[in-house]
Amino acid sequence: MTDQLTYPDVVQWAVPIFIAAILVELIWIHISGRGGRYETRDAVTSLIMGAGNVASGIALGFIAWGFFMALWAITPLDLGTSLWVVALCFVLDDLRYYWVHRFGHRIRWVWASHVNHHSSQHYNLTTALRQTWTGTFTFMMVVRAPLILMGFHPAMVLFVGGLNLIYQFWIHTETIGRMPRWVEAVMNTPSHHRVHHGRNPRYLDANYAGVFIIWDRMFGTFVPEDATEKPDYGLVQNLGTFNPIRVAFHEWVAIFRDLFRPGLTWRERWNYAVKPPGWSHDGSRLTSDQIKAQAMGDPSAGAASDYAAPNRPAS
Repeated sequence: MTDQLTYPDVVQWAVPIFIAAILVELIWIHISGRGGRYETRDAVTSLIMGAGNVASGIALGFIAWGFFMALWAITPLDLGTSLWVVALCFVLDDLRYYWVHRFGHRIRWVWASHVNHHSSQHYNLTTALRQTWTGTFTFMMVVRAPLILMGFHPAMVLFVGGLNLIYQFWIHTETIGRMPRWVEAVMNTPSHHRVHHGRNPRYLDANYAGVFIIWDRMFGTFVPEDATEKPDYGLVQNLGTFNPIRVAFHEWVAIFRDLFRPGLTWRERWNYAVKPPGWSHDGSRLTSDQIKAQAMGDPSAGAASDYAAPNRPAS
């Protein structure tokens, strides 16, 4: 089996392109007066979050790599390194990304890591860099296990994952409207991803795709952007801070505060970690499903005051 396979760190290679694209977008917005807007403190927070993500990857990356290599040591399969194998790995890893992303909105423990990406109230290319510092602690690395056991080398799996992240950078913009119809039908686009970042009730928990929007169409989570309803970006209850430490850790703090509330059963404590964000043992908060039902006029969805459920996504 191929044990010493290596691929370039394509995300690091892409950093100069990211910076150049941000400058071009900023200049375009300034000149044209269209395509969103930048707020200096918000953009700086996003850049700090991106740098922290790189640092945490360097510090903790050995955990996932060790897990992947342990799986590689026990699988009898090795699909090799041909171009078609890399292409197949890319497609299957994008399916893996869809489910990890969906778990990140439906399981509070995973949401605690992902929430920072939705914390900006602006939508521009710097938002793409607002990445987690705590992804290792969600244990979502296990979702990549089937790929490795199927015979895709861990280095290849990480390589295509990097390509996936690079693709997602450019869709964080308001400067691009709708793409050609065939592109919108198959690929994730700025229009589709703007929906994902909208806190509007109808946009909550939709369009989880990384590269191929076909997964959302297949699994019933696709919502098109409505020209009459502009996405309102941010969290259902926004943080009101540009402090990157709070952005990175606020939901972890909230989880542990709920876990150690007095008088709860063990099941209730467990549910505070694994139920969708907004779940509460006494019904005092709303999940995204309840928020959407409330917006549609369902009287059983909860009181209007419950709309401010802590740290719900801008999905």
